[in-house]
Amino acid sequence: MIIGADLDRIDDIGLFLRVLDLGSISAAARSLDLSVAVASQRLKRLERDLGVRLLHRTTRRLHATPEGAVLAEQGRVLIEDLEALTSGLRQSGTEAAGTLRVTTSASFGRLYISPLLPQFLALHPRIKLSLNLTDLKLDLVSAGFDLAIRIGAMADSNLVARRLAPNRRVLCAAPDYLRRHGMPRTPQELSKHECVLLVGSEGRQDVWRMSDGAGGEVAVRVQGRIESNYGEVIRDACVAGLGIALHSSWHVVDDLRSGRLQQVLPDYPFADTGIYAVMPQRRLVPPRVRAFVDFLAERFGENPPWENGLTG
Repeated sequence: MIIGADLDRIDDIGLFLRVLDLGSISAAARSLDLSVAVASQRLKRLERDLGVRLLHRTTRRLHATPEGAVLAEQGRVLIEDLEALTSGLRQSGTEAAGTLRVTTSASFGRLYISPLLPQFLALHPRIKLSLNLTDLKLDLVSAGFDLAIRIGAMADSNLVARRLAPNRRVLCAAPDYLRRHGMPRTPQELSKHECVLLVGSEGRQDVWRMSDGAGGEVAVRVQGRIESNYGEVIRDACVAGLGIALHSSWHVVDDLRSGRLQQVLPDYPFADTGIYAVMPQRRLVPPRVRAFVDFLAERFGENPPWENGLTG
């Protein structure tokens, strides 16, 4: 049974997490309709009760001590589980509420998540949304996110992933480039072409692996004069005729349909990966998270809208 002192401590942990998320006691106090003095007293009470220091101050921001980092990681799960439980009991699981914190790939988020937000918020008027667009793979727990939309293979066993859509990848080049350099006929010919390379979290992606047309795989090391960690740069260079690039179909679907880009080696497909909603492991998924994931799954699925009309 939770008694008054336990509830006070849970509230104090929630305040501590808010301080870490917002970077200052004053900002956290404002967000919770508290005075700075009351917020400071509650943080001191929490440190006194636990017998450790939780925060230290740099010139511009508060940061967690090692003990505070442990409390943040484990306490956030506690707070969110309690929030999910009480919200579910109050609303019988029919209405999602609270602030939903999402991080996603910058390009995919801009093209396919952002246009859906008005409809989602209209369906769930009690949800507030904080959307972070970045190509960095952030730690969801320490950064305070409810979920991430990630593209590619899932490797982190500490996360729960739900597949939202396939991620089909295609080789593309501008018609002008192909007129000047010729259309490659086999994967091996790619090594003689200018290729525009993505530099991701695992380094330069300069080995392209595709089907050999007979049930096996062929790997080709490619090179070129341009590389970038940002997909928009890769796409822009490709459209400008600077080389052949490997893209997710969702990223270049309009260019393929308009003829600005042409698919290269369509008979040698790449293995599909996936687009996933990724969440920290927790016993109870907050209704706001479940609502957003279900919403995206309904609108994407195994035949996502960006694949309509594409061949190859």
